Amino acid sequence: MEYTKLGKTDIEVSKVCVGCMSFGKAGTMHDWTLDETATEKVVKHALDLGINFFDTANGYSVGTSEEYLGRALKKNVSRDKVVIASKVYFNPGRLSREAIHREIDGTLKRLGTDYLDLYIIHRFDYETPIEETMSTLNDLGKAGKVRALGASAMYGYQFYNMQLCARDNGFARFEAMENHYNLLYREDERELIPICKQMGVSLMPYSPLAAGHLTRPTWNTDTLRSKTDRVDMGKYDRTEEQDMQIVTRVAELAEKYGVKMQEIALSWHWAKGVASPIVGATKAQYLDDAAAALNVTLTDEDIACLEKPYLPHRIVGAIDRNPPQGVMLLDEKK
Repeated sequence: MEYTKLGKTDIEVSKVCVGCMSFGKAGTMHDWTLDETATEKVVKHALDLGINFFDTANGYSVGTSEEYLGRALKKNVSRDKVVIASKVYFNPGRLSREAIHREIDGTLKRLGTDYLDLYIIHRFDYETPIEETMSTLNDLGKAGKVRALGASAMYGYQFYNMQLCARDNGFARFEAMENHYNLLYREDERELIPICKQMGVSLMPYSPLAAGHLTRPTWNTDTLRSKTDRVDMGKYDRTEEQDMQIVTRVAELAEKYGVKMQEIALSWHWAKGVASPIVGATKAQYLDDAAAALNVTLTDEDIACLEKPYLPHRIVGAIDRNPPQGVMLLDEKK
């Protein structure tokens, strides 16, 4: 396994991050999530591969993702050997002072730890003043509950304004950005990613394999997730025709190098300057594939070939307003 530093901190993370939305009580958020026994099996395999970075959220499967992850880690590794990230936003009060203080305590209790390595705001809050959010997050660092801060899926100007607020007030800044980014969705290359690179903020994108579309030569498959995950359908199905051109090129390049498609798709991320793509794993094999991808090096010609068919997409990830209270799943196919 290879490692990198998170933003401008001394926190060392593996260049593969385990996405823990795959963990939790089935039916509370998705039908395809892993139970506690299966979660521990995947977590232990990740640790055996040298992966030390795990990303969850307070709202994943009504908190059971955090619970399963916390117990699995406690059984298999010492706390100081792993980097745990969780998130706040899809909760009552969003990113208000009261909500953040309440939610961090709930997250720490469910994870069974007294601190988080990385605390991420899950979306931009249109109702809470930026200074209130940033000062509260800063207080968590002072209290020793959080080592570093991150943000997820927002417009470039919003992220920039939050970073300016931190700078101008002497607050802790964001060190990581968890945005929607893959070969089939590159809209953040226009503004958000250049801002992150300018500020030395690490990229840790979600959906690096486009919900599996970059792992097989056909659009659909026969898995439970493929059949039931209406969020992923909402993200990708409307551009299937144009995006299949890219999928085909990934398949052709994988055949050329004698590797799996997911190895090509993940290698592209590191070539683009990504620190640690978040790989959701319902099977240990998926983590083996992600680790193997570190051995693949794409040429400039390879990258140009993969990127050439891309056409602009509608925005998926950043939101224009706060969703109704209680809504966790965005972009669902109706």
